[in-house]
Amino acid sequence: MNKYEVLYILKANADEAVKEAQIEKYSALVTANGGEVESVNKWGNKRFAYEIDGKTEGYYVLMNFTAAPELPQEIERQMKISDEVIRYMVVRK
Repeated sequence: MNKYEVLYILKANADEAVKEAQIEKYSALVTANGGEVESVNKWGNKRFAYEIDGKTEGYYVLMNFTAAPELPQEIERQMKISDEVIRYMVVRK
């Protein structure tokens, strides 16, 4: 089991319920695959340094978790196909 952190940006104009559903989805993905979520920090809306896909701000979320080495690849796959996620980065600590 390794320690990881994932920082992802959700669409800022999405409903609060949609944001919470996305956060819960990725937390549940970690626990369903035998990992443990250590913390989820919701940073809120922040302006981008540059425009991304015509958007100037996003909702930032930082999640720290412990999981098997295969799980980050699955998290990246899920985030890549999600319409709500603008950007993401998974880092092994």
